[in-house]
Amino acid sequence: MNRLSQAKRIVIKVGSALVVDQGSGLADHAWLAALAADIARMRRRGQQVLLVSSGSVALGRQRLGLGKRTVTLPEKQAAAAAGQSRLMRAWEEAFEPHDLITAQILLTRDDTEIRHRWLNGRATLETLLALGVTPVVNENDTVVTEEIRYGDNDRLAARVAQMIGADLLVLLSDIDGLYTADPRRDPTATHIAVVQDFTPEIDAMAGGANLSDGVGTGGMATKLIAAKIAASAGCATLITLGNRPSPLLAAEEGARSTVFEPTTTPAAAYKQWIAGSLAPMGQIRIDAGAAKALQSGKSLLPAGVTAVEGRFETGDCVVVLGPDAREIARGLIGYDADETATIKGRQSGEIETLLGYTSGPTLIHADDLALSRN
Repeated sequence: MNRLSQAKRIVIKVGSALVVDQGSGLADHAWLAALAADIARMRRRGQQVLLVSSGSVALGRQRLGLGKRTVTLPEKQAAAAAGQSRLMRAWEEAFEPHDLITAQILLTRDDTEIRHRWLNGRATLETLLALGVTPVVNENDTVVTEEIRYGDNDRLAARVAQMIGADLLVLLSDIDGLYTADPRRDPTATHIAVVQDFTPEIDAMAGGANLSDGVGTGGMATKLIAAKIAASAGCATLITLGNRPSPLLAAEEGARSTVFEPTTTPAAAYKQWIAGSLAPMGQIRIDAGAAKALQSGKSLLPAGVTAVEGRFETGDCVVVLGPDAREIARGLIGYDADETATIKGRQSGEIETLLGYTSGPTLIHADDLALSRN
């Protein structure tokens, strides 16, 4: 199975060592153009692609004359601020010949871990993808501190893949996949083409970060962590060599790489997360008609709600009770408790009149709803 050609939604992570020419400290425009052509080809066959790109700090170092010396946190944040505009300009120029629009998204760890911010981020990314835009995501290094940052974009890319329900995460690396040992140090190391399970033996194969170029913070260990995060969300991970022209086309045509297989699907993993990992903050009761609609896979509309209990916020998990007060589902609610109480029993077309605004016609979208097993 060729994961790259068959995936519907793909997150591609690109590190600083690939984006930035190590001699000049400027963007490597030729390499970026080749990758953009790769992505344009994927877009033409109907695939949605999101980029997670490092490089702002490295480009900012050059712009501010900081060189490769050790910098303070404020200097690093300043470099990120100065370099981010150069990074986005480089990507825009790479995609322009293909008439593809890019959009900048800067995230912090809180954006992928605090639920209401996660939902807002997901909504923005989903809208951009639906509009045919190629989002370019980076960690917001201008505001994060060591205590609250990811520190490497491998894990950020995995969280973004989880956020948008991607079915493939591609990590473009300085090595063509996972080996039994670090092949730069052990010439007898054997390449692993497919990983089905994350065993202790697999963990032991991941070496340290490759910091020889003075840029980047990742390594095989962080890529393995990212692959685990992605797998738990139903997303496969492909690690392949990035520092060659058209690395995605090369991987499609059989160039050496490693695929980490997921154990579930993105949709099933998301539903499981809602059902088992979130503490409910309230509950709503619905009528028989709404209960029947949920069982058939439809969203919950406010018209079917008969009672609201608890003090929940938008994006919180709530328990959905049927007319007999038995739990039939759990879901992420689109309105807070007071708003839900105001619009319960009313038609979706009345929401804007009742609240003064609308966040959409559904109270809980079918995608954000996990039916109870019973």
